[in-house]
Parts: sequence; C-alpha cells; structure tokens
Amino acid sequence: MIYSIYMEHAIPSSVSSIYKKLRKAGFQAFFVGGCVRDFLMNRPVTDWDFATDAAPEQIQKVFPSSFYDNRFGTVGVPLPKVPEQEHEGIVEITTFRTEGEYKDLRRPEKVEWGKTIEEDLSRRDFTINAIATSIEPTAKSQQLTANYIDPFKGLLDIEKKIVRTVGDPNERFAEDARRLFRGVRFATELEFKIEEKTWEGIVRNAQNIAKISGERIRDELLKILSANRPYDGIALLDRSGLLEHIIPELILGKGVSQARPGRHHTTDVFTHNIDSLKHCPSRDPIVRLATLLHDIGKPHVKGEDEEGHVIFYNHEVKGAQIAYEICDRLRLSKKQRDKIITLIRWHMFTVDEHITDSAIRRFIRRVGLDNVADMMDLRIGDRLGGGTQVAESWRLKKFKERVAKELNPPFSMNDLAIDGNDVMKELGLEPGPKVGEILQKIFEEVDEDLSRNNRQHLLKRVKELK
Repeated sequence: MIYSIYMEHAIPSSVSSIYKKLRKAGFQAFFVGGCVRDFLMNRPVTDWDFATDAAPEQIQKVFPSSFYDNRFGTVGVPLPKVPEQEHEGIVEITTFRTEGEYKDLRRPEKVEWGKTIEEDLSRRDFTINAIATSIEPTAKSQQLTANYIDPFKGLLDIEKKIVRTVGDPNERFAEDARRLFRGVRFATELEFKIEEKTWEGIVRNAQNIAKISGERIRDELLKILSANRPYDGIALLDRSGLLEHIIPELILGKGVSQARPGRHHTTDVFTHNIDSLKHCPSRDPIVRLATLLHDIGKPHVKGEDEEGHVIFYNHEVKGAQIAYEICDRLRLSKKQRDKIITLIRWHMFTVDEHITDSAIRRFIRRVGLDNVADMMDLRIGDRLGGGTQVAESWRLKKFKERVAKELNPPFSMNDLAIDGNDVMKELGLEPGPKVGEILQKIFEEVDEDLSRNNRQHLLKRVKELK
C-alpha cells in the first residue's frame, strides 16, 4: 500500500542532495528504516539510510568519495559540508537485497541483490522499521510529497505504539538474535508495547542472545540506558529472560533481603538496583550503568552482625571487582570501565558533618574531579531507590557544599610550596621515580594539614624522607 502525505520535517540539504543525485543518475531511491520511523514520530533523525536498485559499484560511480567494504550491499557516502548546517557523518545506501539462510543467528550465509523495495522491506526486523518513502516535489508548490510504501502495516503499528516483527517472530529472531534485544530497545526508546506474539518469540528464544558478541550487546544496552525510562527496559530484559544471559550477576540479587531495623531499604538487592537506576538524575548511560550495578556485590558478601541483622561488609569492593568483569565482557572502553569501577568502589562515602577538610580532599582524589558530580547522582539514586522520600539529606547537601568549596580551586601537587627541582637540588638527585615518590609523600602530608605548606618546612621534610 502506498500513502502520500506532505512532509512535516525538513530534510538537511546535505542529505537531500545525495538523494537527488542518486535519482538523477536514473536509479530508484527510498528513505528506509529508522529515519522514516523517526520522521513519522517527530523525533530527531540521526542516521539517514537509503535503499536503491543500484548495485554497489554503480553507487560508487555516482559518489566517487564513497566507500564499500562489506558484502551486504551497503555503501557509505560522506555527507557534503554545507555552511548553514552542522550535520556530519555519512549516508548509508544499500542495494535492494534478499538474504539466504542464517546459520549463526547473526548474519545470512548468502546475500543476493533484489529487484523491488517491497522485496527488500520483507527481510527487515520490525514493521516500524519496514517502511520506505520516496520524496517528490508537488506540481503546484515547493513542498515535498512523501510516498510511503508500507507492506507490513508499520504506519498502523506506529499509530498504535506497537513493536511487532515482520512476519513470524521465531523466523526473524532465528535470523539474527540481536533482534531479541532490539525489540526491547525499541519498546524502551519509543515507549511502545511489544505485540503479544513478538513478546512470546523473544521469551522463547531468549537464550540465543548469548551467541551475540559483547560489542553488539553493549551498543544495545547503552541505547536502553540512554532512554527516558531506562529502568523499564531493564525490567523488560528481566521478564523476557534476556537479562540472565547478559548480566547474570544482577539476577543473583533477587530474593536477597536488605531489611534491617532503622534502615530505609525495604526491597531485595535486585529491585533496589533497578529502583536506584530509576531515580538516578544523570542522563549519562555510563553513570546509569554504574548505578544499576552499584550493589551488585551484596549477594556475595551477605552476612549477619552480632545481633543477627543482615550486613554486606565490603560489598563495594566486591562489586567493583564484579563490575570489572562485566565491563570487560561488554567490551566497554577503558575510560568507561574506569568510571564505573570508581563510582561503585567509592559509593559508600561518608557524609558525616564532622568529617575533616582533608577527608573531603581525599574523597575528591579517590573519585577524581570528573567523577564527583556523577558520584552525587549515584548517591541520590541509591537513596531514593532505597525508599527514602528525600533526594538529599541535610548532611549530603552540606557535604556537597564542602566538596564544591574544595573544588574551587582544588588543592593539587602544583600548589605545593616546593617542586621536583627543589627535591633534586636538596638531595643531589637526578630526575627519576624517587623524586616523584618524595613529592607524593609530601603532598599527602600537606593535604592533611594545609598549614604545613610552607617552603622551609617542606625542604626540611625532603631531607628527612631521603
């Protein structure tokens, strides 16, 4: 079925110029996939994809600056620089194709070029992504008309806010197990419901997600964690059975009670982790992931105190160790991994009003300047996720004030009254690790008591530490 409606959104001229050039060369061209879906939903379009009857080598003749390094018919065309637009990146142009049998739940054994857009749409995952449109100028105005090709009623599913597979769910998920995760991700990002048979297919095939690479799982997970309601996505992953194959360490928190007289925790560890994610004010998916995992060590260290009350001694240390393994499995970058581990390792920081200034500075050094605000967001999520009604206690507010004071500006090695040259001169040393060790020791001493930061005292300490 073909629908004709007026476009309500402006296509960047850098994108439309590629489309027009392909059409001018005599080829069919259609906008496809997520960009069409997002157009219809009035969402920002970040990825522009075309489908065409042109073969890859024909596309490259039209766009000499393009690149083609796969066997699936997708050619990348760099977006031309247009002064009035900041849009950067590439447009992916894919030849109409049909696909053979999938044997590894990831990629087809054989790809053949197709002849029609309908044939191409039939191989796609969900109906909301199986819509194509061609853009034509109207006869009497400058406005463009979009002709929508929608053989699987994706427009209706968008209207009803439903995620549904193209054809039989079991067949679609057997072709590419990543689609199991993508179904949950789309439902989370778009705040749609998963159609009943599609949901049953996800549950039935959930174990196959284990065959998908850590990188692909990571990409989908971070997109879920970037959504407006990421906790709904994690809950869907859990109910579908996918979570136990992705982050089984989280599942261990089910049924692990945290109840203790005088404490605000009222749920098990698993629920608390998800509730903490729900209330974390940060929109950074890495901070949200750290919040989701912050108490992941508790099931491993659960014990009782002398009064028989549950305790989780050093759970933050164990949690950081487990988080390292999870980050490694998901192929997160070193920077992302280090942030997550740091936030989990030090999330039990003390906010007692009697804490010293030097302890505040130690806290800043431990978590790092870049992580201070993120640590506060994790603490807020932890508090609200534990059942407390107030995001920040008066102690936490006071602590944040004192941290801000120390950060403006923070005391650092550069603020010492002496430097490495002084150490070398006093001790007759050449540049080397020994100089740094002495400076670090002196810095730690001064950080405990800033009144010690005078040149005469520090030069004396240099000699004592030789």
